[in-house]
Amino acid sequence: MQASNRLKTSFLQGTQTFGGWQMLPGANVSRLLARSGVDWVLVDCEHGNIDDAAMHDAVPAIAAVGASPIVRLADMQGWMVKRALDSGAHGILVPLVRTVDEAKQLVMEAKFPPQGRRGFGSLIALERFNPNPTLTEYLHQANDALLTIIQIETREAFDDVESIAAVEGVDALFIGPFDLGNNIGHPVQKGVIGPELKAALARILAAAHNAGKKCGIYCKDSEQAKEFASQGYDMLTAVTDYTALQHAAGHELSNAKGVAAGAGVF
Repeated sequence: MQASNRLKTSFLQGTQTFGGWQMLPGANVSRLLARSGVDWVLVDCEHGNIDDAAMHDAVPAIAAVGASPIVRLADMQGWMVKRALDSGAHGILVPLVRTVDEAKQLVMEAKFPPQGRRGFGSLIALERFNPNPTLTEYLHQANDALLTIIQIETREAFDDVESIAAVEGVDALFIGPFDLGNNIGHPVQKGVIGPELKAALARILAAAHNAGKKCGIYCKDSEQAKEFASQGYDMLTAVTDYTALQHAAGHELSNAKGVAAGAGVF
């Protein structure tokens, strides 16, 4: 199982990964992102237009292409962890975490006993790995093969980031610069990250690496992804479906009309 989890394998090999971010529902969108050459696709059930049924369509479409489907939960609730992992996701990204205890509880929800309390019984998950494991193999391998990623975006989580990074079973920290900036009083303005927020990002990156964990970050575009890649992040967003479609449509229309393109979303 672990060998077919592309993101987990890259983490173990120490190689940087680039991913796609899916906000729009539809297996065709999932496949387009996965076939672009990314290592993983994040299915965004928090801020995207992705409900439970759309998530169950996206995860197999991504896995079938050979990329890792990662699901961002809508909230840090145990039943959401179960639904995402039972769909066959190769990992979960959990938003809104504030404390060490919450991080520990999420690890418990994501692991089978004795390490945790995840319920056992989804046959659907087996199909998202190649070769397909048996149910028994999935039971014994899932705890090591699947990823639990904690998003650092609240003031409380940032203040205790070193302790959260040290929680056993947390594989990586992931930074949401927009919410983090808002919550520590230094919001991103017109897509620009100020010096105070840059210092906060550096602290989170260092906390993750010092704890032997990986660190990812949401990037608004490919240029920002290159910048953060040079700083040593392990998991970087290269493209988001919504903004990529918006940019491409605006650019093509402006080009057809012979006028300057718009200012963009940020």
